[in-house]
Amino acid sequence: MTRPHTVSPQRSSTISAHLERELKLSIGDAFRLPRLPGTLLPRRLLISTYYDTAAYDLAHARITLRHRIERGKKTWQLKIPLGDDRQEVEVPAKQSDPPASLRRLLILHLGHRRLMPVVTLRVWRTGLQMCQGHVPLAEIALDSVSVEKDGTTVQRFRELEIELQQGDDEALHALERQMRDAGASDHDGRPKFFRALSLHPAPPAPQPDRKASVVAHLQWALAQHVGWLLAHDPGTRLGTEIESLHQMRVAVRRVRAVLRTARPVLLPAWVTSLDQELDWLGEVLGPARDLDVQIAYFLEESTELGPRDRTLLEPLISHLRDQRNTAQQVVLNALTSTRYLELIRRLQQAAQDPSVIESSLTVRQLARQAFKKLRKALRRLRPSPSDAALHAIRIKTKRARYAAELAKGSVGKPATRLVKAARAIQDLLGIHQDAIQAEQHIRQFLKYSISTRAGFVAGRMVERQHQRRQAVRKTMPPLFKTLLKRGKKAWG
Repeated sequence: MTRPHTVSPQRSSTISAHLERELKLSIGDAFRLPRLPGTLLPRRLLISTYYDTAAYDLAHARITLRHRIERGKKTWQLKIPLGDDRQEVEVPAKQSDPPASLRRLLILHLGHRRLMPVVTLRVWRTGLQMCQGHVPLAEIALDSVSVEKDGTTVQRFRELEIELQQGDDEALHALERQMRDAGASDHDGRPKFFRALSLHPAPPAPQPDRKASVVAHLQWALAQHVGWLLAHDPGTRLGTEIESLHQMRVAVRRVRAVLRTARPVLLPAWVTSLDQELDWLGEVLGPARDLDVQIAYFLEESTELGPRDRTLLEPLISHLRDQRNTAQQVVLNALTSTRYLELIRRLQQAAQDPSVIESSLTVRQLARQAFKKLRKALRRLRPSPSDAALHAIRIKTKRARYAAELAKGSVGKPATRLVKAARAIQDLLGIHQDAIQAEQHIRQFLKYSISTRAGFVAGRMVERQHQRRQAVRKTMPPLFKTLLKRGKKAWG
């Protein structure tokens, strides 16, 4: 898996965070590590007291909060969702109660509910630190766990964790195969905390079948996307991993697309009001996300330059980082506002009880309408379309894609194939739009540069943006044809 680029927004220096990339396996008492290159880790004791509400609100949201003691060092550790992975946040334990800095990240999940200690785990850990030269690759930990409640040990178990520090999915799975060959077996994926309390994450709700009503499909889709938004609210507030804000923004767009698709069966005043508030939230998140994309792009481009030219690019990247820090504060102000909290309340209610009107329309018919708008726009597209026209196609493609996802349960494979074709176009047109924005940033930077060499480097980079756009334009026509063909098979 690839670690997303990080930004450094203004935040407390006492908070540290990193992306957790690990895999768990079950092991028996007789398990021994195979011979691997690395350094054996000394045996150490970790004492972790987990905190949650009485109803386990954090656990149900894939969030864990614990107070950990290791070799006399005390810390508060919070694990929050980041896509399908998790991000670990750490704060020095200067107090015995969960710190306000972490509680603020969890405002949507806690509200005014009280946090309390729910279980303590004593973990004796040994293992191996794998390195390549002086570069750490992975830590393989063997954990012997004792579960304590009210001072009594109520359960014991062992498990193995592989935490990847460098590399990708293939490196992780290669280590997994070696551990399995040595006797490790499947793990159910639950954190130790879940296993200690016999908690099981709720299985994902299945998409409604072909005969389900429009309302059932609408409720299912809204529940998925609103849940995704809530999951990435803490990480967006923290601001250390750009993927958190990206996933939150995607969730907002998907909710809007679902409501737009279902508009013919929704109460007009209700859906218009909700869409306006979602539009506001999207406008809040948009500038920060766009800056994340540009910072990541220019950082990557700088690696292709020589040391002298790379130095010339540093002021531009620094300027973008300053803008990103400002944008983060705008995001935080919005996420702590009464307006945002009310929007979240309305979204949760919408997922349970959307305001619908009587209609005979099916979810397939609604999705077909979204695709017809895209098809009409594609047929009107000129041979050499303007940048604005391609951006409009990108927006309509997103809407048609999300509408098709809403109808997959009713249509099956034809809708799935349409979604795949739409995603390919959406991604490429995203590159086209990113290149336009990158050129704008370069030209703006050039206005304030007095260096001849900087002007030369900027000119090269502007030309690079032209090449990016031209490459996209050459690739588009066959993809448009494929999309129209897939749409015809799906919707007729």
